[in-house]
Amino acid sequence: MASLSNRVAAITGASSGIGLASAIALAREGAAVVLGARRRDRLDAAVREIEAAGGRAVAIEMDVTREADNERLVASAHAAFGRLDVVMCNAGFGYYGTLEDTPPEVMRRMMDVNYLGSFLGARAALPVFRAQGSGHLIFVSSIVGRRGIPFMGGYSATKSAQAALAESLRSEFAGSSIHVTCVYPISTRTEFHAAMERDYGHAVSGLGPRQSVAHVARAIVACVQRPRPELYPHRGSHALAILNIVAPGFTDRLVRKYGRGRDAAAQAPRDGHA
Repeated sequence: MASLSNRVAAITGASSGIGLASAIALAREGAAVVLGARRRDRLDAAVREIEAAGGRAVAIEMDVTREADNERLVASAHAAFGRLDVVMCNAGFGYYGTLEDTPPEVMRRMMDVNYLGSFLGARAALPVFRAQGSGHLIFVSSIVGRRGIPFMGGYSATKSAQAALAESLRSEFAGSSIHVTCVYPISTRTEFHAAMERDYGHAVSGLGPRQSVAHVARAIVACVQRPRPELYPHRGSHALAILNIVAPGFTDRLVRKYGRGRDAAAQAPRDGHA
């Protein structure tokens, strides 16, 4: 595996969950990390933890839906460490409900954070990558971006949009030293579900497999060391994407059986993402 001691990675949604775990894991392998998120206190605590372990890190308070904030994240990474090798677009949030239950303003916000945040992050990073002739864009999507599940149609749609963006960019940079990866985690133990319950009153559970943020972070570190177009941290989840192509009707019934269920009634929606 390639050494990360001279690499610099900028990560959005880095105050918790997969973003934070990936920042810590990358720093442990020698990369300098720039953590971007809205919660300054969480960011500062993460930087202290990384520096206490001998790593290099800086924090940028930002909102991924703002173009200027994404540009500031990239500029700060370059100013602090002299280069930028990886941009990981990770910030996102979800909503559980039927299409009729999903308020249009929540859908718009979800598209702004989950998709537009990735678009703006990539748009800010690519001029730097082009200028230095190398770079790695990582979009943290979801397995539901490959195969939608019941009652999360809006969230699945935003994650599918990320996947389509990644595929288009991969084809543009095929054969170059600019890499694009889309990550498809399964249900992961993060603040994602707690935030959904806190902000929308949705306590969601399911029968499917789970994975830890540490597991996903280890897979992402390996992908930075050896880039690949798609990353399925849970080994068996790739089979679901293939099965959906081969037998979509059967897969419809399968994901309904093993999908998620709501354990509490929806409350009035409020904005929230990790």
